[in-house]
Amino acid sequence: MKSSPFLAWMLRMPLIKRWALMHAVKRENVAEHSHQVAVIAHLLASIRNTYFQGNINPERAATVALYHEVSETKLQDINHVTKYHNPDLTREFKKIEEMAEIECLHTLPEELQAQFSGLLVQKNVEPEYKKIVKAADLISAYLKASDELSFKNKEFAHVKSRLDSMLAKYAEDMPEIKMFFDLFEEKCFVNVDELSKTT
Repeated sequence: MKSSPFLAWMLRMPLIKRWALMHAVKRENVAEHSHQVAVIAHLLASIRNTYFQGNINPERAATVALYHEVSETKLQDINHVTKYHNPDLTREFKKIEEMAEIECLHTLPEELQAQFSGLLVQKNVEPEYKKIVKAADLISAYLKASDELSFKNKEFAHVKSRLDSMLAKYAEDMPEIKMFFDLFEEKCFVNVDELSKTT
């Protein structure tokens, strides 16, 4: 069987810096971000199922989230404002991202490709999973922006404002988002001593 570079590409995620065009007090890479999004997506799905009569697989949501930035292993992180500057540019970036996703898929043995297509190629992810992972992605970025602002880094003020609006839109038909924030947001910004007192 031919050797595959798939895992080698995935293991390069820690090398890819997020927020590259911005000053950040705390550095973040794509591997860290993907892990956080997976944890948040798993929690959102679990909250939906438990409290809002949902029927979504939390483990699948987490797995989709782990791979949701796979294109960045080849393209690096693209700044949001750059990517969504105008519709024509957005369409071209989306095409390039899809090409990178398909390239990653094709590094796997042919027998595994059908199994991974719905994880790596974002247009093949089921809409309900794509939406919950996108919500988790926004929450992860929102928590990052809030953390940076707690260190008086005004660079992230406009990011938090933009994410406030986007999350409010998602929360209109995803009540699990409000419950997530009610349950978890406050403790994300306490120090380790305070955190230890709450366990």
